[in-house]
Amino acid sequence: MFSLTRRVFGTGLVAATVALSFSASAQELKQLSVGYQKTGLPVIARQQQVIEKALSDKGVAVKWVEFTAGPPLVEALNVGAVDVGYTGDAPPIFGQSAGANIVYVAAMPPNGDGEAVFVKPASPIQSVADLKGKRVGVGKGTSAHNLLVATLEKAGLPYDQITPIYLSPADAAAAFASDQIDAWAVWDPFFAIAETRYQPRVLARSSDVLKVNSYILANKDFAKAHPEVVTTTIAALGEAAKWADQNRDKVAEALHEVTGVPLDAQIIAANRSKFGIFPLSDEIVASQQATADRFYKLGLIPKAVRISDAVWTAPGN
Repeated sequence: MFSLTRRVFGTGLVAATVALSFSASAQELKQLSVGYQKTGLPVIARQQQVIEKALSDKGVAVKWVEFTAGPPLVEALNVGAVDVGYTGDAPPIFGQSAGANIVYVAAMPPNGDGEAVFVKPASPIQSVADLKGKRVGVGKGTSAHNLLVATLEKAGLPYDQITPIYLSPADAAAAFASDQIDAWAVWDPFFAIAETRYQPRVLARSSDVLKVNSYILANKDFAKAHPEVVTTTIAALGEAAKWADQNRDKVAEALHEVTGVPLDAQIIAANRSKFGIFPLSDEIVASQQATADRFYKLGLIPKAVRISDAVWTAPGN
């Protein structure tokens, strides 16, 4: 987390010098690398080029890097392969527990209705309780992993009484199609694609069992070196959120244009998406901490984490 300590920055003159150095470092930056997935606010921002426009006067270009899920995006942030990126709730927890060099810089609304645990319509599985002894496909350390854990917890079914099959969305889609897994926990647009193909029976949605957020993350060193670029990026994402809310009829086409995901699936995803970007309140941090504690209790992360340790504070806040 970035902070100006009294011991080092004891005078207004030094603080002013530091502020000027931030401006210089931001100007020296030539490219911002943004990690995104196949749906959500960053996709809208890319299509609308709002970050590019916001950074143009600083001479900073924007490079977009697509990821299939949050965990590899977090690893890219950790090593500095991307500077900022978007994930659900679980990936930064797994990353922080493993010592990843990341910080939370902003929050977004939850996936809500756009994330679910589901089975094929002909499956004998009728309820969450029926998942006992079954193979459930899920991405390890993803928001869908948290959904699966919380869904089982609510139903009183211990996690060790199912067989989690840890797969990427693409591999899980193939396994689901060939009945190598009995159920699948995943988010949009993969959930929406499955709906168009199978009309699946939904056992639980995130909106049924969780109150969590998605996040904009940054490489910790990048956020410290280029705070103005980070705050400008967050503000630009806010503009993209306003556009999305005011142009609901165009959101699906924008998502389709950037990702190549079939338009019918992106229409489903867009219609149930919520757009917004806001600071990490105490309530949001507490909710994320509860998720981290749940994963640690189950032995799914190697060590306990304190979410507040990874919350970035912009200079002057």
